[in-house]
Amino acid sequence: MIVVDNVEKAFESRVVLDGVSVRFDRGKVSALVGPSGGGKSTLLRCINGLERFDAGRIEADGLVLGPSKTDRPSRADRATLRAIRLKAGMVFQHYGLFSHMSALENVMEAPIHVRGVAPAVARERAKLLLAQVGLPHRRNAFPRELSGGEQQRVAIARALAMDPEALLLDEPTSALDPERKAEVVGVLRDLAKQGATMIIVTHEAAVVREIADHAICLRDGKVVAAGSPSEVL
Repeated sequence: MIVVDNVEKAFESRVVLDGVSVRFDRGKVSALVGPSGGGKSTLLRCINGLERFDAGRIEADGLVLGPSKTDRPSRADRATLRAIRLKAGMVFQHYGLFSHMSALENVMEAPIHVRGVAPAVARERAKLLLAQVGLPHRRNAFPRELSGGEQQRVAIARALAMDPEALLLDEPTSALDPERKAEVVGVLRDLAKQGATMIIVTHEAAVVREIADHAICLRDGKVVAAGSPSEVL
């Protein structure tokens, strides 16, 4: 579904992605692993268009994203970025929930304002998604009233509310204690069983072994290993 072809990215003189080529198949869970600073999160952000890259190309379900030529993307580039973001939902390491909105409102927000879904329809869909991630009883709670694991599960429900074709998760369990980590891993395991396409950046070997179909190791901006989770680990 997603093909990364010889992508390069540098921040000033520091090369973060050095000719990365990798493909992510539909209906599979891929784990990006490797040491900190290896380029994992940057690659994920390039796929979603949150970071522009310097060379190469990224294709997401037929949509092609090329290197940035200016600081301001063209109208055509903005349209492609929007289309890719609708296809690839992003879940951030530190949740990124709107603090002034309840869990239910956080999940409803994007379908209403981006897809134009009627509020009543978005509300019912949000209730179903919060039930799917095990939080039907917390839908009226605000982020400050939720544990880290609960906030991350709301963030996953929020991404799913846009009906993405792929889910991009940037270290979804790294800030959680073991109990909360198990809650989030349980949600991801259920999504994997349903055939979701996911790309997960993680340092957790247990997450890779338990959920991933495929693993890619990045070090110093290069792919140094790719294959089954057991082979790569």
